[in-house]
Amino acid sequence: MNFENTLAFAQSMDLEDPLSHLRNEFLFPKQNSVPFIYMCGNSLGLQPKNARKALEMQLDNWENLGVEGWFEGETPWMYYHKVIKKRMAPIVGALISEVCPMNTLTVNLHLLLVSFYKPDVKRFKILMEAGAFPSDQYAIESQIRFHGLNPEECIIEVAPRPGEYTLRTQDIVQTIEDNKEQLALVLFGGINYFTGQFFDMAAITTAGQKAGAIVGFDLAHAAGNVPLELHDWNVDFACWCSYKYQNGGPGGISGIFVHERHFEDDKLNRFAGWWGYQESERFKMEKGFVAEAGADGWQVSCAQVMPLALYNAALELFEVAGYMSPIRAKSITLTSYLFYIINEINTDLGEKYLTIITPEDPAKRGAQVSIIAEKNAKLIFDSLVEGSVLGDWREPNVIRLSPVPLYNSFQDVYHTGQLLLEILKTTSTQKAINND
Repeated sequence: MNFENTLAFAQSMDLEDPLSHLRNEFLFPKQNSVPFIYMCGNSLGLQPKNARKALEMQLDNWENLGVEGWFEGETPWMYYHKVIKKRMAPIVGALISEVCPMNTLTVNLHLLLVSFYKPDVKRFKILMEAGAFPSDQYAIESQIRFHGLNPEECIIEVAPRPGEYTLRTQDIVQTIEDNKEQLALVLFGGINYFTGQFFDMAAITTAGQKAGAIVGFDLAHAAGNVPLELHDWNVDFACWCSYKYQNGGPGGISGIFVHERHFEDDKLNRFAGWWGYQESERFKMEKGFVAEAGADGWQVSCAQVMPLALYNAALELFEVAGYMSPIRAKSITLTSYLFYIINEINTDLGEKYLTIITPEDPAKRGAQVSIIAEKNAKLIFDSLVEGSVLGDWREPNVIRLSPVPLYNSFQDVYHTGQLLLEILKTTSTQKAINND
């Protein structure tokens, strides 16, 4: 597509966008009564307008039904998670039985590691991306120590080559092959939080399982962002949060995936709780844990009804959008336009002030574009916020901008570019004056 750095072009793209109407289903934060251009869905998605109604419905159920709300009303809480499961499954490419909404992300990661990290004398190492999100690093370190092992001896990190920002799939696969005799687990992010790189999860899964390891993914930045086919890729397990691209609210409920081939494996360890007990017998309160079928058997505590309500409201909009195929199509065009705009800024200034570290290949990125500001990085970011463009800052000099297809427009990208250009011209002029 031949892009143009004009408002008229951006407006024409928005008129042709089949998802543009969904923008009206979200609430935008404001600054001085002016809505932000919100480019921070990679950190916290916007509030859907239907969230308040969904929450109020459950508050009314609590008010009017009390404890009977578990079994009565339009959405009995005992079975409420099953409604959400049906809407979750298409987002991650899973069977309904393979997913379950529960807990929060790192809690779920720990619960799944209890089942799927089973070190022995021969196989005890975990392979992960260097620079993974801290929660993953801390969880893995503590799990290794829980087994009485040394993280420094057990963790293998795959880093980009010198001078590069992202990982090459061939290097990941080769590192798996090089360590296949001792590898117990491969645990990767689906998308790297810093660079926005979308990993080849199918290739990683195939390589890891060929080496005899279990393969799992943290999909915090991938679920609701890019198309996933967890079942068909044969992924062993995965977990994700709902508050980024799925707009489930701050600290929103998490989700898990367990491939169906593990359902009957009675050798898997499990930290059990009564909500994971066989549903038909749960209220008999008998000793001896018997897991409910499918991913539901990994539940520990009873359903978190209010977070589930918010998540369900957000998932309704994915259903309206047609799930991930149309969302992905728009996402690729939006990020490509942002790439174009950033390059235009460098051209206009006659100097490379901004360096994109997110892969240029659309197949290797999601909705996030990470940009190194070579000079005055924090000043540029703060100026963007002052100008009502809300992105995300990462030390030491990276600005993350995430145009989310459900609510961002091509005009958002254009206006962000115009503000960035203005800021860079101003900071460049100010520097020249100071030098004089």
